[in-house]
Amino acid sequence: MYRIIAVCTGNICRSPMAEFMLTDAFSKAGLEDDVVVDSAGTTGWEAGNPIDPRAAARLTEAGIDSDGHRARRFESEWYRERDLILALDLDHYRVLREEAPDDDARDRIHLLREFDPDTTDTDLEDLGIYDPWYGDASDFDATYRMVDGAVGGVVSYVRQELDADVA
Repeated sequence: MYRIIAVCTGNICRSPMAEFMLTDAFSKAGLEDDVVVDSAGTTGWEAGNPIDPRAAARLTEAGIDSDGHRARRFESEWYRERDLILALDLDHYRVLREEAPDDDARDRIHLLREFDPDTTDTDLEDLGIYDPWYGDASDFDATYRMVDGAVGGVVSYVRQELDADVA
């Protein structure tokens, strides 16, 4: 089983959106038995809380169910247990890399938007997804579009990783 975790600050907006969008994409790609996606926050500020209603509404609009989500904090053992760690913004990326136990773990940490084919020439510093929590529905639409732009690239990357494991 290939394991992916999406990470933002509180695990109520960006990372659960990425989790559910990726899960949906892997299911549509026929990889639901090979890949599992979850999410967490770099902080425990929102631990136990459901997904932000605005994020849930945007996912529902896309036909993606997010019921049952509960925010949680990223745990250090997940560095070993996850094959791909996707940070949603630069501060998450930096915290995860700083706290990673070794180079192997650091090598599995990426900004989600690194997988967006439209950002291949974009500096890493410009690949973060800002926190929509402070905004309105349009900010959640923007987050959805940025996550969506990377989903296909993540699916392709993981498919190549799975194929390489079989070879």
